[in-house]
Amino acid sequence: MTTPMLVILAGWFASLFIGLPIWLAMALAGWIFLQVTGIPDLAVAQRIAKSVDSFPLLAAPLFILMGNIMNSSNITSRIFDFAKVCVGWMRGGLCHANIVASVFFAGTSGSAVADAGGLGTLEIKAMVDEGYSPDIAAALTASSATIGPIIPPSLPMIIYGVSAEASIGALFIAGVIPGLLMAGALMVMVRAIAVRLDLPRHPFPGFGDVWRAFTRAFWALLTPVILFAGLFGGAFTPTEAAAIAVAYALVLGLVIYRDLDVRALPRIILETVETTGVVLALVMAASLMAYCLSLSQVPQAAGAWLVGLTDSPLVYLMIVNIVLLVVGCFMEAIAAMLILVPILVPPALALGIDPIQFGLVFVLNLMIGTITPPVGVVLYVTAKVAGISFERVTRATLPFIVPLLVVLAAITLWPPLTTWLPKLVLGPTR
Repeated sequence: MTTPMLVILAGWFASLFIGLPIWLAMALAGWIFLQVTGIPDLAVAQRIAKSVDSFPLLAAPLFILMGNIMNSSNITSRIFDFAKVCVGWMRGGLCHANIVASVFFAGTSGSAVADAGGLGTLEIKAMVDEGYSPDIAAALTASSATIGPIIPPSLPMIIYGVSAEASIGALFIAGVIPGLLMAGALMVMVRAIAVRLDLPRHPFPGFGDVWRAFTRAFWALLTPVILFAGLFGGAFTPTEAAAIAVAYALVLGLVIYRDLDVRALPRIILETVETTGVVLALVMAASLMAYCLSLSQVPQAAGAWLVGLTDSPLVYLMIVNIVLLVVGCFMEAIAAMLILVPILVPPALALGIDPIQFGLVFVLNLMIGTITPPVGVVLYVTAKVAGISFERVTRATLPFIVPLLVVLAAITLWPPLTTWLPKLVLGPTR
């Protein structure tokens, strides 16, 4: 069965370049394989239904709904204002505020696109109004948005956890240190650029203004604290945390801040359904493709070949980094994850690589892919918000990829950056 599968895969990759939707291309490739090999069509329906019959996967639409509610409740402006008074006094202050706000917002959205499209709209406008180049504003917003899926909650980590059968709670906790390292590395880069370009800064506003901004954003900033406390304390699972987060977001929007119009809820729910539909279409199509790959023995052959290349976990991680960085340039993150997890995870486990470390390496690689052409979805979002061309924002983003690669190298070379905190909180994860 290997040869037919390889031919079908070649046709699938070719179809991506003619603009066929990824989920449709995967579904067609899987169906064609089943027809060629004589497997009944009933297997398609069974495989698709089984792929979405998952309790952990239920967290995905709930976190998407929470992010949409937060975006519609004027919470982004409160978060950005607080970040601005905290770090706006530094050289290139709004650049630093952009990064810090992304860290705060990461604890509520879990999505790079949500960060870039929601908080990014406010950040880019503020930076351009103060005289920053639209190119820098869009590039930094895109780069800092990659922090969103690393600091929990995180939709990509949920997808990875379900696909790799890894602890989603441990993945969430493991993302805290790398996410903060990403923010720190980007701020170091911003500092160097700010000094070279003599970017402006605000005077320190005074502790009174800091306190007022903090109290204005307090309930929004409390969101990740509630989620972490519940997860750390064992009060609820990541899936239950998603439901609690939705309820809390509704309380913030309707009761505490009162910035959410009840009449907007049908629109918010519809947007959530649309986004969830896209995600689940990818999940179902990729599950069918993974089933066909398993029958064809392609993952086993690929895994054996990769393991045969080296018996060193570090070398294997380096190979995976290169593969994922290249794949991230051409494929949407969740689709790439669903296809490659069954291929790349088994050899990693065979080599003794911690599944939590591997998950963070996997997700960070693909998040960097969201800001690299030609399929850099976050770049498209920020280019549209800033009103500049995709080519301009791509060129401006290149320097900011360097600090992200430094963090990727750090978590690859030193596993405790991703494994220490989950073990401290949850104990051994395997």
